[in-house]
Amino acid sequence: MLLKAGEPAPRFALPDADMEMVDLAAYLGKKKIVLFFYAKDGTPCCTTEATDFSDHEEDFGQQDCVIFGISRDDCLAHAEFCDREGIGIPLLSDADGAVCQQYGVWQEREVGGQKKLGVVRSTFIIDRAGTIAHALYNVNYKGHALDVLRLVEELKP
Repeated sequence: MLLKAGEPAPRFALPDADMEMVDLAAYLGKKKIVLFFYAKDGTPCCTTEATDFSDHEEDFGQQDCVIFGISRDDCLAHAEFCDREGIGIPLLSDADGAVCQQYGVWQEREVGGQKKLGVVRSTFIIDRAGTIAHALYNVNYKGHALDVLRLVEELKP
């Protein structure tokens, strides 16, 4: 089931690359939140997307917004990916895929003529109240971080 703007964002707690738990509820009422879901650490498109968000972390911070990347990779893979690519934003591990399912990004798609389940590149902008302001499914990674930043800038303070 796909989420829509105006719906409450599903709550979760996931470990980051340092195996510290990040609880979405800790940011509610305090910060705007961007969650971007991507398929795999180290693949060319996912690397570009994650480094773009990381490069603009300060710009998002000026909008009182935190960014989290989420994939099904484990914490160790995230740590290696961050170190190798210089990514400063937290990457969260959804190893069992439960959060991917809650957000509707775990979908069947056709790859090389075969149907496979996988993460559909998607981004969610959540306001301070914990409501989804924007649910962006099947996004193009090119220029995506700046597009998301513009949407965050348009949110009420």
